[in-house]
Amino acid sequence: MISILETFEVATGSVREILRVDGRVEAPNWSPCGGWLLVNAAGRLYRVPLDRPRLEPVETGAATRCNNDHGITPDGRWIILSGHHEGQGSQIYRIPVAGGEPERISTRPPSWWHAISADGIWMAYPGVRDEKRMVDIFVRAVAGGEEKRLTWGEGHSDGPDFSHDGRRIYWNCDRGGHAQIWVMQADGSDQRQLFADDRVNWFPHPSPCGRWLVYLSYPPGTEGHPADLPVHLVLSSPEGAARRVIREFTGGQGTMNVPNWAPDGHAFACFRYEP
Repeated sequence: MISILETFEVATGSVREILRVDGRVEAPNWSPCGGWLLVNAAGRLYRVPLDRPRLEPVETGAATRCNNDHGITPDGRWIILSGHHEGQGSQIYRIPVAGGEPERISTRPPSWWHAISADGIWMAYPGVRDEKRMVDIFVRAVAGGEEKRLTWGEGHSDGPDFSHDGRRIYWNCDRGGHAQIWVMQADGSDQRQLFADDRVNWFPHPSPCGRWLVYLSYPPGTEGHPADLPVHLVLSSPEGAARRVIREFTGGQGTMNVPNWAPDGHAFACFRYEP
């Protein structure tokens, strides 16, 4: 398996290959300063500096079983990660951006971090909380407090990400039969599906400039979000209009699970894979 880290520039459609490495590397997240990307491989986190691309290990202390749900706070002070090292299912933690011991910031497992609001106050994440074992969307202040449940078992809900102004949350849900892209107010109100098609659509990411939405699109009939399938990357307006396929390659799980836009919204990062 070869993992190829790329960036896509929206204005020109140009693709830049950043890094090509053996093994599976996943889920690029662009740093607020714009100078490096955060990725996951084999349960550990790595930085990829854009001026000299390579995998630089991030010290995560006891968190040695990180999954690919991670990111960086807008002020650049913290890395937020999801991990299994406590043996209770995935929990959400933060470490200083330079690395360090994890501080747990979720209240219950399993919880998988996916997004943070532009002001750095709120995080959004999927979790499982009842006997139905349905994945739902929750929000909680990064600084602490009670979590708020936004969906209530209407279908598998996953991949939440905040709009550029923090007022809305995009996510994918299969409550209509198969995964499609949905949007709601940040308090959980006004939930609606953006569009309908026969493809299985995951991981919507609105751009920081407020102009674009990019998401991962699987072939019809796909279950879950597996790896190594022929996928599309689709770009649209924030309302789901003017959808167009901008990339086709082998990918899926790991391609862009977490927020992946450059800070100014001119480009985004993703992984594709080769045997």
